[in-house]
Amino acid sequence: MGWYIAKRGLLSVPMIVIISFLTFVLINLSPQDPAEVVLQAQGVPQITKELIAQTRAELGMDRPFLTRYFHWLTACLQLNFGNSYVTGEPVWALLGPAFLNTFKLTLVSVIAMIALSIVLGVMCALKEGGLMDQSVRGVSFFLTSMPSYLLAALMIWYFSVKLDLLPTSGMESYPSYVLPVTIIAVNYAGIYFRIVRSSMISNLHEDYVLYGRACGLPERKITIHMVRNSLQVAVSVFCMAVPIILGSTVVVENMFAWPGLGSLSVKAILSRDFPMIQAYVLVLAVSFVLFNTVSDMVNAAMNPRVRRDL
Repeated sequence: MGWYIAKRGLLSVPMIVIISFLTFVLINLSPQDPAEVVLQAQGVPQITKELIAQTRAELGMDRPFLTRYFHWLTACLQLNFGNSYVTGEPVWALLGPAFLNTFKLTLVSVIAMIALSIVLGVMCALKEGGLMDQSVRGVSFFLTSMPSYLLAALMIWYFSVKLDLLPTSGMESYPSYVLPVTIIAVNYAGIYFRIVRSSMISNLHEDYVLYGRACGLPERKITIHMVRNSLQVAVSVFCMAVPIILGSTVVVENMFAWPGLGSLSVKAILSRDFPMIQAYVLVLAVSFVLFNTVSDMVNAAMNPRVRRDL
């Protein structure tokens, strides 16, 4: 297992390098000159060609492309993503707290989503084709297809405006988590519970289930074995839910004024804050690679055949 982890970890390094290069290239393909963006953010009344050239030299934009890329990559490895064009503050000083806030929201949402997916998946599989199975699938399809902002608006109107039970913004208290976590968990549980349900249904027809019932084992014990075997398939999918939700909280964070990556990225895009956008894209992309690696490792720990195939 140790050799597998080492090999799988080494395989993720080239992917991260490629992602960093593409991130740097895409930002540099922007039609607007970064030097001009900096001058506009500083409120310079008259932007001349000489001033733009001077600013480009200060930013190092006049150096060769590959030189700039390797300098930027080396700095990123030290969590130095440069300074914001808008505020002049170090990017990580703004991105770090926002990432932590989004990660808190993501972690709680993933835990709620996994619990909801397992419960609904198991219940629907045991009652396959029944009224509950069809009802849960129908409701989940409806809620999953509903836009996040519409579901958020409805929940804010009912629980915050009409009933005055929950706050509508910020993250100062535990109740602030309820609405955003519910929206994220409901949206994604409608997708992931189908994986658990499908895996449970396939296990229902396995020989060990028929043999256990023939031997008179309690149905509860048989169900526990089926759930355990079904989760071996779903656990790697659940691992990937973390970066997926981490990168898709933009709407929810802006609806609930959550001070996280989603809100920060929207502000950066609107103000063309290129260092902030670069850092945001790179952090999310690296998160996907790392959690994909963790997912493979977890899968290999549960299934020895995967270790032999690498």
